Amino acid sequence: MSEIRSMLEETVGKLLKDYCTKELITEAEKGVFPRDLWATLTELGITSVGIEENQGGAGGDLGDFLSLIKLAGFFATPVPLAEHVLSNWLLSSAGLPVSNKISTFSQEIHKDPITFNLSEEGWILTGRASFVPWGRDADNVIVVGTTSDETMLLASVPLMDCEIKQKNSLAGEPRDEVTLSSVLLPKDKTVMVELELIEKLTLISTLTRVMLMTGAIERILELTVAYSKERIQFGRPISKFQAIQQQLAVLAGEATASMAVADYMINNVDTKLQVDEVAMAKIQLGDAAEVVSRIAHQVHAAMGFTDEHPLHQSTRRVWAWRDEFGNETTWALTLGEKILETSSNRLWPYITSLKG
Repeated sequence: MSEIRSMLEETVGKLLKDYCTKELITEAEKGVFPRDLWATLTELGITSVGIEENQGGAGGDLGDFLSLIKLAGFFATPVPLAEHVLSNWLLSSAGLPVSNKISTFSQEIHKDPITFNLSEEGWILTGRASFVPWGRDADNVIVVGTTSDETMLLASVPLMDCEIKQKNSLAGEPRDEVTLSSVLLPKDKTVMVELELIEKLTLISTLTRVMLMTGAIERILELTVAYSKERIQFGRPISKFQAIQQQLAVLAGEATASMAVADYMINNVDTKLQVDEVAMAKIQLGDAAEVVSRIAHQVHAAMGFTDEHPLHQSTRRVWAWRDEFGNETTWALTLGEKILETSSNRLWPYITSLKG
């Protein structure tokens, strides 16, 4: 880890610890967007880390960005930090200017049926974007669609021109449905985009969920160990019982494996970004989510299910993020298909070539 990244993590960690209280997260789940938190993140340049300075960002690389997303997962930060940064990364990569306003994009951006029809005034966009994080609170939504001749175009659309149907994830986070009904955009506000760039966006978006889940699992481990030391049963803390110790060891093992995966991806995302490694990362975190959540709630017993205790704010997010951008089953199929296509006759060399 570079010294700059370490300092960045320390600064953002302190900020999120101060802002992301249980009360703020609860209010966010009720629909109150934390404007003060977002304003502070923007003022410090956190909402543009990973975007080159000459393109309007704060500098840093994708590894720096992912390390901050892991912190956001630890503190259950209720803002679209990942979506906003990746929206601007996509815009800058495609040659469009970045936006200081809150931007987001559909989790099904590569599948949403958006059509671009050319008129004398400009492009007319029609279609629907599904599972748009914080669509109700954002200013722009990034969409990808096709023209009549199957050319793929990218555009940033003002959400004030769209119809928004509010929906929430299991974590209580906004995952809205955005409908574009003949939205008119000037011709210079759209750009041609290659499928390869959208596929790269999907891979990085998947890694944001790996980071968010890793951070949340770290938090779950911290809460569970602390509670096991506080809860007294039969005259001693339940952490002294062998059965509890065994379960905590399993939980810690899953957390450690997840952190190792996250650290590997953070350190290598800028030099290589491969489908099979992203798939393995999401599979590991998906499997860990089930084990970690089950053990944490068993150790906490009834207390873990109460609104008063913060555990559920992390476990519900782990369950929700597990399904976003493909769950472990989806990625296992993707990985299996890739191996069959490229390495079916040399499976062992493929396995031994993987380096952590």
